[in-house]
Amino acid sequence: MSATAPADAATIAADVGAARSSARTVVAEALDRIRRLDGRVNAFTDILADRALARADRLDAAIRGGVPAGPLAGVPFAVKNLIDIAGLPTRAGSKINRDRTPAARDGALVRRLEAAGAILLGALNMGEYAYDFTGENVHDGDAHNPHALDHMTGGSSGGSGAALAAGLVPLTLGSDTNGSIRVPAAFCGCFGLKPTYGRLTRAGSFPFVGSLDHLGPMARSVTDLALAYDAMQGPDTDDPVATARPPDPVLPGLDGGPGGLRIAVAGGYFARGGDPDAFAAVAQIADTLGARRTVELPEAHRARAAAYLITAAEGATLHLERLRTRPQDFDPAVRDRLIAGAMIPAPHVEQAQRFRRWYRDAVLDLFGSVDVILAPTTPCRAPKGGQTHFVLDGTTLPLRPNIGLFTQPISFIGLPVVAVPVWLDAGLPLGVQVIVAPWREDLALRVARYLETSGSCAAPVAELAR
Repeated sequence: MSATAPADAATIAADVGAARSSARTVVAEALDRIRRLDGRVNAFTDILADRALARADRLDAAIRGGVPAGPLAGVPFAVKNLIDIAGLPTRAGSKINRDRTPAARDGALVRRLEAAGAILLGALNMGEYAYDFTGENVHDGDAHNPHALDHMTGGSSGGSGAALAAGLVPLTLGSDTNGSIRVPAAFCGCFGLKPTYGRLTRAGSFPFVGSLDHLGPMARSVTDLALAYDAMQGPDTDDPVATARPPDPVLPGLDGGPGGLRIAVAGGYFARGGDPDAFAAVAQIADTLGARRTVELPEAHRARAAAYLITAAEGATLHLERLRTRPQDFDPAVRDRLIAGAMIPAPHVEQAQRFRRWYRDAVLDLFGSVDVILAPTTPCRAPKGGQTHFVLDGTTLPLRPNIGLFTQPISFIGLPVVAVPVWLDAGLPLGVQVIVAPWREDLALRVARYLETSGSCAAPVAELAR
């Protein structure tokens, strides 16, 4: 861990807004870190130095002219490369998408962050078409975990987690269909927010599974996570599931602490099938919060299976034409799973959807008696790069599909989650999911902030960033 970590977003915004620092200086320093370090991490696929410096100069001039600075003034950020960036083809981790027409404008969340004063530095590596839990990519090369370069970042938002852990930027955006924000947050030791389904617009992003896709922020502090989240909220007619909910700022209540909240630990399915350390991390967080109660999410194993089936079927439908015309240009592992998804009988998908409605009602009933549920993020610490299998409960399993066994039953019904990093020892981090009822991101962030200030959670910059 570095003793001199780059500044967090809140500090940068305060200093730039008060003219104690310039946006140009902040951006230039971030670009220099990327130049020096990213050759080992491989977090970035596109770097927008000229655009970023020009925007920094405009922001500095505006502040000198008396224009009030935004809440993210001068904060460098980067986005998973499935989010549109004007002038670039939105590659979504693939070879095929590089032939697309460049995006005419930035994705909606990029525009909202820049309206708050943040400055986009580039696009980040990811698993092909977001069908990935590892952070590996056969086209752009694998992203490497900055805390141990021979280990995985987790995926599919692997570049987003790696860029934070390496100190390249203080804020990133990722996407989460079945765990793709939460898994790299756990493996790379940072904070991640998967909001309620429909809370943040997905307009201007390349889809994976429309009924499960979320976009959200990742950061090295909970305050930064909340700053970004508040800046990105609001309805958007360009996304049919993000049109109704008004903004609900969380930053003012962030330091309220967990007092009065009914907090429980997920048992049953979420208390087996992982390494002992995964459950030790949950126990440590539960102890800090004084959580003594256990609840069980009903039929969570079926929820995971149904999520897996819907993912395969919807993902395959999206890619059918590409599978017919350019099968050789896919990552073979992704291609084969999509082909398998295309052959799932329609009655099976319908049955999974019917179960999904039942499961959502059953889980929401739990929130009548609890406010927060704690669960492991992943069943293990970050595996070695290239690893294909792992052993859980004495059983050897394929690694890629099973990393998400604790995240899939949660995103399956769109629940908001803050993933918090936990360091049990000097080894690699683990993660814990702070799960709340729909639209209660404020509670999850409040709990995460308390854990951070109590010292139970931390998101240090990796040693290589010194």
